[in-house]
Amino acid sequence: MARYDFASDNTAPAAPEAMQAVLEANSGFTAGYGGDTVTARAADLIRQLLDADAEVRFVASGTAANAIALAALCQPFEAVLAHEHAHAATDETGAPRFFGHGLGMIPLPGADGRIDGAALDAALAQPENGHVQSPGALSLTNATEYGAVYATQGLSGLIGAAKAKGAGIHLDGARIFNAAAAGFDVVAIRPLGVDIAVIGGTKAGMPPTEALVIFDRPLARRLDARLKQSGQLPSKGRFYAAPFIGMLRDGAVLRHAAHANAMAQRLAQATPFKLTHPVEANGVFVEMDEATHRRLDAAGWKANRVFDDSVRFMCSWATTPEAVDDLVEALRQVR
Repeated sequence: MARYDFASDNTAPAAPEAMQAVLEANSGFTAGYGGDTVTARAADLIRQLLDADAEVRFVASGTAANAIALAALCQPFEAVLAHEHAHAATDETGAPRFFGHGLGMIPLPGADGRIDGAALDAALAQPENGHVQSPGALSLTNATEYGAVYATQGLSGLIGAAKAKGAGIHLDGARIFNAAAAGFDVVAIRPLGVDIAVIGGTKAGMPPTEALVIFDRPLARRLDARLKQSGQLPSKGRFYAAPFIGMLRDGAVLRHAAHANAMAQRLAQATPFKLTHPVEANGVFVEMDEATHRRLDAAGWKANRVFDDSVRFMCSWATTPEAVDDLVEALRQVR
């Protein structure tokens, strides 16, 4: 029987705290399209989490959230600066370009998924040219696609350089709670100069939901119309918002994220394969040749090979120590 325990943190079930809040929201009649008390409560909890005044909306997926955010920050004739392996640049089927009516992507290198500062400076220093798409926004990811966690100082340098050139700032926080559990202070997001952030719910243990947080309030003008046109203004939006209430009201989301990170550390310490990236959040990346990867797959363990040729194992809120130990034994057998 195939095991998807470590294929992605998306493969895990929803946490009980999230589902309990959905059940609580499923009572009586209320306004639609986000005009209800459940959505208002969830938005307040996110503002409290970030200690910031912001517009908050809830959408179905990280792809939608990222694409809508980047479309709000960029003109169609501009481009987004992003790490070359960022989800928005590689794994969203051109959604930012589609939602942004033609906006481009400028890929940047950097170890462990963090953008290299010198590469960013070089891209920002390019002269304006009517024949190319010049930078209109910088997209950052925390934790990164390779499980690294930006320190506040590292983000500050990148954001400062981009802001000095007039670029807007987008933060893809699909795994922001894993970054927070690793020491990143989410209260710093607004003071750093982020204009729009995506606060990930799905990978954190919720049913499909992401929070779109707009700190630069003028960008929220006609936001609901943008969401409606994008198919992201559901009539029963309270069911997207409710999981955030269950996970935020008593800190469950951070406890779960800390557990996922701890399971990744357990796996990293026991794996017989060489790590390709530091384990800072909930992902473990290893060197594994294709024949060994096929043997692991044949043994029933599903794991993805990613852009730098590493094989990735993701831990979640639902990962157990016993599952980690089972995987380690399987890794030893196929090695």
